[in-house]
Amino acid sequence: MAILPIVMHPDPILEKECEKVTEFDKKLKKLLNNMYDTMIEADGVGLAAPQIGVDLQVAIVDIGDETGTIELINPVIIENDGTDTDLEGCLSFPGLYGEVTRSSSIKVRTFNRKGKLVEFQAKGFLARAIQHEIDHLHGVLFTTKIEKYITEEDLEGYEVK
Repeated sequence: MAILPIVMHPDPILEKECEKVTEFDKKLKKLLNNMYDTMIEADGVGLAAPQIGVDLQVAIVDIGDETGTIELINPVIIENDGTDTDLEGCLSFPGLYGEVTRSSSIKVRTFNRKGKLVEFQAKGFLARAIQHEIDHLHGVLFTTKIEKYITEEDLEGYEVK
């Protein structure tokens, strides 16, 4: 396992449409394992391949609940419902936080590490984290969606109004 350096904005890979995964091999498995270790080490809830300098549609999400780790390979949101505004941050933008509105419920179609197509529903914070990571795979940064910036000092007693 390896902890990989996280790419910081304004690295151009963060704003690039990533390539689709075509080979479900040992390299992909190793990438997913290293991404997981890197995300945990960075105290994140999600990490996309471009954030470690890899031009592939691969992301992982683990919000620390019973769902466990979700691996997203060439993911597509096929349904979405409702909206919810909440606080977001990003490992590629340390110390930067803001309110972002996203769908409150989504249905995702993605491949797992074995190349099997899977579909699942996500709601609430899990849906938010997945949408944030999928955006990364298409070069869309959360800073383009922030409606209100929140300073680190304001985080302590933060609540969406």
